[in-house]
Amino acid sequence: MQRGTFFEFRSGMFNISPIGRNCSRKERNDFEKFDFENGTRKQMVEAMKEEFKDLNLTFSIGGQISFDVFPQGWDKTYSLRFLPESDYDVIHFFGDKTFAGGNDHEIFEHPRTIGHTVTSPDDTMEQCKRLFMS
Repeated sequence: MQRGTFFEFRSGMFNISPIGRNCSRKERNDFEKFDFENGTRKQMVEAMKEEFKDLNLTFSIGGQISFDVFPQGWDKTYSLRFLPESDYDVIHFFGDKTFAGGNDHEIFEHPRTIGHTVTSPDDTMEQCKRLFMS
């Protein structure tokens, strides 16, 4: 099943959704399960990496239904340029797609951050409480 917009141009990147951005919540959840079992987005990313290997692009799986395509170096680590090392001794990053190829991976693994994998907003809150409130 496919619904609506499949390619969305955002500032500095493309967002590609195999099922379409206009899917219902149920379709979104069903696709996430299907993708987990069948690797639809991973297969698409691998094919696009091969097809566009000379363009210095990063392909990054994120969310439930899509992946992003952007110039190398424009991942979430870009934000660290605006946080001078002299001002920030410790930077914690919380993300759900921290695996290689996920849209949180680069900043999760960055030497300036302490990365935390989370599964939900509630999990994020629990981890923050354990880290900062105890």
